[in-house]
Amino acid sequence: MNSKTNYFGIATVYDMTRVAIVTALYVVITMVFASLSYGPVQFRVAELLNLLALYNKRYVVAVALGVGISNALGPLGPIDVIWGALSTFATMLILYYVAQHIRIYANKLVAGVVIVTLSMVTIAAELPIVLHMSFWGTFWMNWLTVGVGELVVLIAGAIFFWILNQQVDLHRILD
Repeated sequence: MNSKTNYFGIATVYDMTRVAIVTALYVVITMVFASLSYGPVQFRVAELLNLLALYNKRYVVAVALGVGISNALGPLGPIDVIWGALSTFATMLILYYVAQHIRIYANKLVAGVVIVTLSMVTIAAELPIVLHMSFWGTFWMNWLTVGVGELVVLIAGAIFFWILNQQVDLHRILD
């Protein structure tokens, strides 16, 4: 069975290894930049890996696992582990399917930046719960601060992937 016949593209040891590497990379990057990775104001650098969903569904699983593990190592508790991983999983599935209908690579990157940045509404909704704050009193500010951090990281990631794709065929390497 090749990876094209499995729903998430994870059918071989090679596929599982790719998932494990991306998951580990997400966790390592998050921990290296831990002071920026948690809370209402965050620049989680590892979030640039969300753009991998443009290439293959296996990365939807990889990044969602990375988020879950990173959140388990973070200060916000079990709600953050479950909520963050499920939110990432759903967002990346949406991104993957939207990207399948976009032909121009630059437009795929723009869609990735927009979709993932807007999805920070889920994190803005979670933060008042895990930080024991007033929901409506902090929701919009949380969405703004987390969203801006996400936007900055994703724009940098999109530029990185754009430049890298000019040098090597990322679709061939990452598929």
